[in-house]
Amino acid sequence: MTNQTGEERAAAERPATEEGPGKLERVIAGQVRHYRTTNGLSSAELAARTGLSKAMISKIETASTSCSLTTLQRLADGLKIPVTALFRGADTDRDATFTKSGQGSLTVRSGTQHGHEYRVLGTLKGRTDALEPTLVTLTDASDVFPLFQHPGTEFIYMLSGRMVYGHGAYEYTMEAGDSLLLDGEGPHGPLELLDLPIRFLAIAAK
Repeated sequence: MTNQTGEERAAAERPATEEGPGKLERVIAGQVRHYRTTNGLSSAELAARTGLSKAMISKIETASTSCSLTTLQRLADGLKIPVTALFRGADTDRDATFTKSGQGSLTVRSGTQHGHEYRVLGTLKGRTDALEPTLVTLTDASDVFPLFQHPGTEFIYMLSGRMVYGHGAYEYTMEAGDSLLLDGEGPHGPLELLDLPIRFLAIAAK
């Protein structure tokens, strides 16, 4: 019978959960197996490197046991990776918004009825620090030029057309490829539309 260390005996008596392996155990199992095979190591070779038994390596890779911090450090040292690499993918349930080309929610703002279209490309719910990306399309050289003010910063990237964009007392002539990073507290917005149609991406961080 293979001799077990006190740590391994404790782990053997500590199954992941009564219902089966938990998410964290499955993540660690996958990462250990991934890095072991990537390094061309057999279970026996990894066991020799870490001072753990081959049976223990098998339990870890099948998510049959919960690893102690000491065991995780041994595994990381044996695989020559940072300990944090063993948890990669554990925290994946995060909010995201995917928007296909031509989609996104239209918002009504000053100037919307005058050839100004504002299409919000995505939002993250419940986040006070979330970015707000908006695709702005200007198709009518009207005299309605809404100015905006808001907390935080805003990044503007020109996609097509040419315009004069104002921020506070300053004016910037912008064309495709130009960008402008500004303080949102200063009044800002298009001042003169020079070459229609104009499309630019406005990303506000509030």
